[in-house]
Amino acid sequence: MSDWRLADTTLEFPPPRAAGIVNVTDDSFFSGARSGTPEHAVADGLRLAEAGFDLLDVGAVAARSGPPVSAEDESRRLVPAIERLAAEAGVPVLADTFSVEVARRVLDVGAAAINDIGGGGVEMLELVAERGCGYVLMHIEGPPRADRPAPDYDDPVTHLASWFGARIERAVGLGVAPEQIAIDPGLDFDLTTDDGLELLRRLDELRALGRPLFLALSRKDLLGAVLAGSWEERVAPEGREPATLAATALAVAAGAEVLRLHDVTGLDALRTAAAIATPRP
Repeated sequence: MSDWRLADTTLEFPPPRAAGIVNVTDDSFFSGARSGTPEHAVADGLRLAEAGFDLLDVGAVAARSGPPVSAEDESRRLVPAIERLAAEAGVPVLADTFSVEVARRVLDVGAAAINDIGGGGVEMLELVAERGCGYVLMHIEGPPRADRPAPDYDDPVTHLASWFGARIERAVGLGVAPEQIAIDPGLDFDLTTDDGLELLRRLDELRALGRPLFLALSRKDLLGAVLAGSWEERVAPEGREPATLAATALAVAAGAEVLRLHDVTGLDALRTAAAIATPRP
């Protein structure tokens, strides 16, 4: 598998890496990941880095649907948190934003990569090419934070492989080096529960694109639906930790390179699965 080039370092795989989630928000879908203020976010991020997370993924706008958040409001929370964590955490810090203006500001203060749930717009890709930072390209079929029914794919894995192939080609055409790109299938975004499970069964088909797989599955709604047996009655995020551990272990065994996780227990699951899956040299 290809390495992943960030702004100030290059990650080699294996081993798989754990990205600890830090949300500078009061409304994240999981109540245990609401840092609230930049100061609390820094403390939470430093705690995750000390626990052994390889990366930090820091955002200030909840991915759930809702009214627009201005670049000024997002930057007011995100920029100081990124600046301090980049200086103090000792691990690369990713900025979770789909705003080009905010991305520009966080790169100025030390962000190593942009985790973009916006699907790879031209302006964002031009910025990534200009700055030479890492980039997480997430599958999405429309604007972020907007409710819509998931499309009816004949085969979700084939569709995503084609979608990513086209987006990667566009990014390279705009000057982004392939080595800068990791791909995220966007579980819970424009995918049904069945779509998400099929993707998790066939991760090798996405890894065949030659870019590291960045998998955000921690406490996702699809896991709550699996536990409850229905989407409508899905288990709340606070009750999805065991499901997250199972999914994390299986994803690592399938070769996922980066797992975006809320909890130290998820890091433990990743490390254990990697130790079992990796043969002795």
